[in-house]
Amino acid sequence: MYSSKTIQNYDPWQRFNIPANAKWAQNGVTIAGGNGAGDATNQLSYPQGLFVDDDQTVVIADYWNHRITQWKNGDTMNGQVVAGGKGQGNGLHQLDRPTDVLIDKETDSLIICDWGNRRVVRWSVVVVQHKRYLYVSDWKKHEVRRYQLGEKNGTLVAGGNGQGDELNQLKGPGNLFVDRQQNVYVSDNNNHRVMKWNKGAKEGIVVAGGQGRGNALTQLSHPNGIFVDTLGT
Repeated sequence: MYSSKTIQNYDPWQRFNIPANAKWAQNGVTIAGGNGAGDATNQLSYPQGLFVDDDQTVVIADYWNHRITQWKNGDTMNGQVVAGGKGQGNGLHQLDRPTDVLIDKETDSLIICDWGNRRVVRWSVVVVQHKRYLYVSDWKKHEVRRYQLGEKNGTLVAGGNGQGDELNQLKGPGNLFVDRQQNVYVSDNNNHRVMKWNKGAKEGIVVAGGQGRGNALTQLSHPNGIFVDTLGT
């Protein structure tokens, strides 16, 4: 399961706007891990989803370590375990291969996609989208559902027609992005494409990939993370 990274009272559209002619640095900077696979405080093992707070603190779903770690800006040598880290398991103090994490700034709480346990768990409170919605990508059911606070069944917003590559289907959906109009962008992992589902639509639109798996500029290979700026890029 994966969830969108849009939080109540937090408007990413006011903060991120990547110009179409943006030029990127040729070399990256390590901000967490980079010391080989392992479970030491300066290591990660198959990191998955992450969230960056206003102060540039990074919270990471550390998949094979079954934990969530926090890395302060400028400190690449000392991550801090903030959830899990008690071994693989289904106890409320444990995680099993977490894939994504969010921060609720109002309550300093976490919401975690606990993939191996097929659950979304919270450390104190649920984190939701602007209108108190939580979007969940169900990798096994090949669908995306929207939940309102306290709701059990949710509303289908993408997929839900079995696995496949038709425009009304998904195949192993991964991370999501939800814009201000509640349109849902989905990393359609096993179809090697990114789909956009307009609010209320019965089928999606391919916005990237969809030309088979590969490394050509028109192709993707198991896309996972996704972010959309104000220009729709």
